[in-house]
Amino acid sequence: MRSTGFRRTFVTLMASSVVLTAAACGSSDDDGKAADGKTSITVNCEPPKSAKVDRSFFGADTKAFEKANPNIDVVTHDAFPCQDPKTFDAKLAGGQMEDVFYTYFTDAKHVVDVNQAADITSYVKDLKSYSSIQQQLRDIYTVDGKIYGVPRTGYSMGLIYNKALFKKAGLDPDKPPATWEELRADAKKIAALGKGTVGYADYSAQNQGGWHFTAELYSQGGDVVSEDGKKASVDTAEGKAVLQNLKDMRWSDNSMGSKQLLVINDVQQMMGSGKLGMYLSAPDNIPILVKEKGGNYKDLGLAPMPGGKGTLIGGDGYMFNKKDSPAQIKAGLKWLDSMFLTPGDGFLGDYARAKQNNAPVGLPEPRLFTGAADAKDQEVKKANANVPVENYQPFLDGNQSLDMKIEPPQAQQIYSVLDGAVSAVLTKKDADVDQLLKDASGKIDSILARG
Repeated sequence: MRSTGFRRTFVTLMASSVVLTAAACGSSDDDGKAADGKTSITVNCEPPKSAKVDRSFFGADTKAFEKANPNIDVVTHDAFPCQDPKTFDAKLAGGQMEDVFYTYFTDAKHVVDVNQAADITSYVKDLKSYSSIQQQLRDIYTVDGKIYGVPRTGYSMGLIYNKALFKKAGLDPDKPPATWEELRADAKKIAALGKGTVGYADYSAQNQGGWHFTAELYSQGGDVVSEDGKKASVDTAEGKAVLQNLKDMRWSDNSMGSKQLLVINDVQQMMGSGKLGMYLSAPDNIPILVKEKGGNYKDLGLAPMPGGKGTLIGGDGYMFNKKDSPAQIKAGLKWLDSMFLTPGDGFLGDYARAKQNNAPVGLPEPRLFTGAADAKDQEVKKANANVPVENYQPFLDGNQSLDMKIEPPQAQQIYSVLDGAVSAVLTKKDADVDQLLKDASGKIDSILARG
């Protein structure tokens, strides 16, 4: 799964048509050069027309890049989501990918395995910012010692909580729960406020329940699959702790409310309306809660994952079509550097521009850069912050000691299986946790065996 916002100003999930014509994707000839001698590249993940501000920024930044690099022509394709799981593999198999194309972290190895990515190892030395990117993020696009892509953004899961409800329930709004035991106790007190107030909510449908099960399992120190990726590892003490905790909160404490089979929009609506105490999410949910669901920045706090052992991370980056010429790879890297990888500037880093357009600046996104590049990025962000950054300090502090873990292989198929286990404990009072984990483990083993 990915986090929910497109970027800092696009917080409405709206569909957009994807331009997928064979003539427009991939290289047009052997060296990617047009008749006028320019190197032409196609790129995707341009914000859709419905995201007017972001689309205008993206277009302006691309034009500025072309002006600074008159020998490069960039053809942009819009899409939301930037990568549709329903069409991604078909585009790969049909040779329809752009010259520089967007991927989730979890897809990097798959693209390499099906031989659709260009090896850019010898070219990244020309990418000014590459060495300053977090090593663990660079490693995601490195397969068998070769580099096939460049990370662009990342996110990590945490706990969003309603500071106003915490205070109303007699809890310290500046001391969010650090363990699942504390979370359970806090949720019970919040639910006791009555009038439809829910202490803790979780997803349990559309693969989102499996996604959150994974995050919760990581927080307990567990894993979804074995280290070699060949066997399930959910039928463990950690896996049982996740499901049993949800079952106990739902049926023994009645702190999760009676309405279940929730998905992200349901939970966001509950939080935005002031009826929910806590739920798991990435930081980019916060502007959605404010701009779309009626929430207030001052009431929304963010804490690290309870449990203190790990958190799920995700994110995205760009890879290069295997048909790309050397000139196209070099041009694509220059474009990425300009658009996304210049600290304090470009489409993702121009915080002053974002602030001027009433977009939230100062949300605690995981740091992409290290060293001097990170210092520059953080300096510019701090200077333009327009949200209560003190509300997110627990998240920033707590994340420093957590094990950052990416999603499992075959994530969506596995999440579908785990959805069933999560929804069962939340809808059936007599659900057998041990049997649910045993059944899920067998199904995941079959998924992994098929590759």
